[in-house]
Amino acid sequence: MSLSRLGLSSRRAFLLSLSALPLAACNFQPVYGPGGSGEIIRNQIRVADPASRLEFELVARLEDRLGTGSNYMLDYVIDRTTRNLAIDEDAVINRINLVGTLTFTVREAGTGRTVQTGEVSTFTSYATTESPVATESARRDAEDRLAIALADQVVTRLIAGAASWS
Repeated sequence: MSLSRLGLSSRRAFLLSLSALPLAACNFQPVYGPGGSGEIIRNQIRVADPASRLEFELVARLEDRLGTGSNYMLDYVIDRTTRNLAIDEDAVINRINLVGTLTFTVREAGTGRTVQTGEVSTFTSYATTESPVATESARRDAEDRLAIALADQVVTRLIAGAASWS
């Protein structure tokens, strides 16, 4: 049967099935599908306790994305720096960059064997104002965004590497 004789929806289904062939050939498996690496690490990792507000936000996001468990332990170190981004003609800083680098290690809880290490980094920024209260609020909001972005990058790395943990 030629493609011209197939109905429009049949042609779309045919073309869609053709596009899936390369994925099948490379052993593609959905991350959150049965047996996928997202499912493998879900509720398996205990994140180290936070010691600062930034770490608290990071741990909250990691636990939201990964769940909690006790088979693996995730330790981390966050290095946060600030950079003045914009200075006006009166030498007043009005935009600040927060740069965060997170180094992490995942270990088996029972043996202490390291199963994955890595480093992620990102940045966010905030505007300063003449009001100290507004500037502090903007800084905290930027810190929260930084923690969320770092946590999301860590989760992506963990999912990508989880298949090699065993």
